[in-house]
Amino acid sequence: MSLFEQPHIEQTSADPQSRRRRTGWVFLLVAMVLLLVLAFAPSTYLVQQPGPVENTLGTTMVNKKELPIIEINGAETHPTTGNLDLLTVQLLGDRERPANWLNVISAWFDRTRTVVPVDAVYPAGVTTDERNQQNQQLMVGSQQDAIAAALKHQGIPVQSHLRVTLIQGGSPADGQLKVGDEVVSVNGVAMSTLDSVQKAVQDNGVDKALTIDVLRDGKPISVSVTPALATAQDGSTHARIGIGTGEVFQFPFEVKINLEDIGGPSAGMMFALGIIDKLSGDDLTGGAHVAGTGTIDANGTVGPIGGIRQKLFGAKGAGATYFLAPAENCNEVVGHVPSGLRVFKVSKLDDSLTVLKTIREKANLDALPTCS
Repeated sequence: MSLFEQPHIEQTSADPQSRRRRTGWVFLLVAMVLLLVLAFAPSTYLVQQPGPVENTLGTTMVNKKELPIIEINGAETHPTTGNLDLLTVQLLGDRERPANWLNVISAWFDRTRTVVPVDAVYPAGVTTDERNQQNQQLMVGSQQDAIAAALKHQGIPVQSHLRVTLIQGGSPADGQLKVGDEVVSVNGVAMSTLDSVQKAVQDNGVDKALTIDVLRDGKPISVSVTPALATAQDGSTHARIGIGTGEVFQFPFEVKINLEDIGGPSAGMMFALGIIDKLSGDDLTGGAHVAGTGTIDANGTVGPIGGIRQKLFGAKGAGATYFLAPAENCNEVVGHVPSGLRVFKVSKLDDSLTVLKTIREKANLDALPTCS
């Protein structure tokens, strides 16, 4: 065999093509690995999706024990039918561990989910634990407001007083007032709401101290606080002492809401409707499956909430036919209503009761206000 007939001479002509194939597979494998790493890497976003749905007229498990979600002791209650569902939003990710890019990308193609920046849910400097604590406090306050609104609607007297719920560190009130102080008066004028406290502070100004009379652990105390000048986001200035307040109610009988692992104020309206249904004996739903959302204050005013698109789909998934939406959320409702779900807008507790009465009596639903 001559030199030119040796087999290795023929192999050298195929080596470049073989190497190119191997190199191509290596690059493809590396690209796939990098893509997987990127997909599961944390983003700067969170994903909102429909969360658990609870029927306020039904039961729930608390410490492995089945309890009514709304439990009333010391007053006559009546049987109910149908559903008055409260709705929740579930978050994928948190401040410390945002959603990964795979979840973010898939959510962009899913109309039941929404992608939001982390800072839109967790303000700068607020940890996940702090936000969870705030949401639990909001839930407790919402339940108290819902009970007050329901009892007032039923003509049941409710007593209330104003308490300090928050003191900002380094503010004029820091070290003078304490969380839990019951605010009686400011500069001798009786206080009943946060607005009345804020007005008293503005009227006093920053050039002199004001006197705040409080009850602390049942004992009357007078404290002196000099307001400081604060600048709002719009550039305006105002006097402030750095406190938050809330109404604390005294009810003539016990209304207990048994619900764990749900925070925020958005279930207030549905709690109020559930309480009224149990107290009134009117069978508010007439057996219909109704869902809804909205904050509520003690006077029955319904306010806006977050994540209403996810709540619409959550309601549909739970089998609801009708949905009560806060009027201030209507711009987010339009164009996002699942097929088969009928939405009505409400601004007050009485609006919601009108919708329920119309559904119950099978009257003209077309005459009711809707989001349009």
